[in-house]
Amino acid sequence: MAWTLFAVLATAIVVSDQLLKQWIVASYRPDTKYPVVGDWLRIDLIHNAGGLFGLFQNTAPAFAAVTIGVVGLIVWLQLRWGWHSWLITLALGLLLGGAIGNFIDRIRFGYVVDFADIGVGTWRWYVFNIADMAVTCFFLLLIGIWLLAPRLLSSGGGGDEAAAAPIGGVASSDAQGPAAE
Repeated sequence: MAWTLFAVLATAIVVSDQLLKQWIVASYRPDTKYPVVGDWLRIDLIHNAGGLFGLFQNTAPAFAAVTIGVVGLIVWLQLRWGWHSWLITLALGLLLGGAIGNFIDRIRFGYVVDFADIGVGTWRWYVFNIADMAVTCFFLLLIGIWLLAPRLLSSGGGGDEAAAAPIGGVASSDAQGPAAE
């Protein structure tokens, strides 16, 4: 079931990201701001030849190459940790979908199509797309997991008993860890 959630979520992100980007490119001119919800949400089609937040411009081929390794790492992490929690599977599915969505742009165009511009007045967030939003949600979810359920990310050293333990609990009375010894 975890693999199904992982694959369906990643696929949904990639498909929606690519379809929306295709529509945006066909309907809007680059570097022109189109209000959607006043000044708060605008469409501002840009070609991002760099990485997240527009850093490292003109390095799209390098980012594309790194993405291949990252996708392999994400799949390995799902194989290793995804079955521990649906939250981890959800987070990894978001990351995989976002990575592949922007990877497709870098291979097809040599840049990533970004278009969503949110903010108020001169206080703006970076211009982003659905793939970027999925990656950002991954990081927020990962921080939440780390803060609220660190046991999900630790190996625990307790084997299957530690992995099967409920969040904040123990699997059995003899799996209480070093403090009980």
